Amino acid sequence: MSSPDPHGKPRRRPGRPRKLPVAEQRAVVVAAARGVFAEHGPQAGTIEQIARRAGLSRQAVYDQFRDRAAVLDAVVREIEEQAFAAIGAPAARWADPDLRAWTRANFASMFDFVAAHPEALPVLQEAERTGDPALTRLRGRLADVYAEAVRARWAAHGVQTGRGDRALVAMYFAMTEALVGLTGEGDPADRYALIELLTEFTVGGVLRLYEHTPGILYRLR
Repeated sequence: MSSPDPHGKPRRRPGRPRKLPVAEQRAVVVAAARGVFAEHGPQAGTIEQIARRAGLSRQAVYDQFRDRAAVLDAVVREIEEQAFAAIGAPAARWADPDLRAWTRANFASMFDFVAAHPEALPVLQEAERTGDPALTRLRGRLADVYAEAVRARWAAHGVQTGRGDRALVAMYFAMTEALVGLTGEGDPADRYALIELLTEFTVGGVLRLYEHTPGILYRLR
């Protein structure tokens, strides 16, 4: 029989830990998988490593996902939605009328996301290499948001980008993805300096283009 506690209520005997609800257990597995894939790579991480990190048995992982590929797919989908929310939001909500401030905030959003989730970009890139166009899909969704915002923002400054807005957004993603993980000898590159570089290159470049060779933008309309 259980012995009473000081307040007269019976104590529960030690037993098996409470089994997490299915949704919670699934979330625990996905979070553990993100850590494993960050440490070992999306193709090298194993179910055993994921189970150990999650504090679950291998069977508990298999109860949620049929195989390692299904775990990776869930991780990719979660990262894609997080990235879309974090990187796409500033384009729509940032109200500062200053063109450089707005551009800087958008570049910073991607750097901030990668800093907070260092495994995200490598996982998406690996998914792309192995047949899941996750990164292409994310770029497309973000391009829809940014192209509309770019068109409206530049129009407020007297610059009509026409279909050039899509080209500008494509350049934005290509440059940022190339620089966000930039490393070299010694300390990592100063992220704030890289953000300023991207900001000045983008804003200064478009303004010079519009002033000196407006025919290029006209041909993109």
